[in-house]
Amino acid sequence: MYLKTIIQGRLEFGTQKSYEKVTKMFLQRIETYYKSDVFFKYEDIFKDDELSLEIPRYVGQVTDKAFRTTTGLLGYCAQFAIAGSIRAWLINEGEIVHFETLEPDSDKGAVQSFVRGRKLVKVRGKENEAIEALSNAIEKYDRHAQAYERRAKVNFMMKNYHDALRDYNKCIGIDPTIPTAYYGKAKIHILREEWNEAIVNLDESIKKSIALQTLYWKSRKLKAECHIQLKEWQKAAFDLKLFTNRAFKADNPNKFWLRWAFFNYGVVLMELEEFTEAMKSFDKALNIPEVADGLNEADILTYRGLAKQKAGKNGYVKDIKDAASKGGKKAKNLLKSLQ
Repeated sequence: MYLKTIIQGRLEFGTQKSYEKVTKMFLQRIETYYKSDVFFKYEDIFKDDELSLEIPRYVGQVTDKAFRTTTGLLGYCAQFAIAGSIRAWLINEGEIVHFETLEPDSDKGAVQSFVRGRKLVKVRGKENEAIEALSNAIEKYDRHAQAYERRAKVNFMMKNYHDALRDYNKCIGIDPTIPTAYYGKAKIHILREEWNEAIVNLDESIKKSIALQTLYWKSRKLKAECHIQLKEWQKAAFDLKLFTNRAFKADNPNKFWLRWAFFNYGVVLMELEEFTEAMKSFDKALNIPEVADGLNEADILTYRGLAKQKAGKNGYVKDIKDAASKGGKKAKNLLKSLQ
């Protein structure tokens, strides 16, 4: 049976000696053991002038055996590397059957410093130690894209936005396949209200991730917010329609934002004068339990009432009255004009 696979990433070997070792090993194993079971050729992935292995994105139909053989060989290659990461998915009918992250795990100084720093990023109160460890990794190998990306994340957490942006740019300059770097850059541009710049980076985050990843949908949501800020209603509607049509699993953090997404999709549809569809979106928002998403029920009822009114439907006065009874200021003002 053939399954869909997506593989992307980059490994850096740092020195000619390490590169010659890994390429020799790769060619020997292809010839001796694997032959047709590995679906990458040497000339397709190895970059002699950069001492690297690069897979911008491979999408294909493969057998489970070929996937495991290929990722096994790539994982072995990773142990010769000083930096980098390859992500590999095996997918059957929209569900991830198997996922692999292939990274260096050796006793090289840059590798160990990065591994320590990456762990510290997740520990609250250890931000300075994380930066120190990641900086050590960069000092040992200045093309360590993942170390730049993780250090940028810590700088962002510490509100050192200038340093974070510098590190995200360094990361992307070395390895343009890392989607979290574009997502991080976009968040800095959003803080600066640089909506167009944020959209450019969120587009890259979407392109460099896959629809089965949480990051893909986080990027879609943020991109919709930017389009709303720019009053680009059609573009916002496109992203919000995709987001609201997605069936998120219970443990997916994007599920938390569904009420927000349905409400804002309704607002956007009203701007597009699609009032009946806007009503449906507000209905769905009201059917989702209240969460701390910055909305309250009065807001949703008010807009549903306005959508009903614009669509020539009954019940809009009741919605606005209910919203006013729940403390909605806009609804209270509307009631006065209706009376």
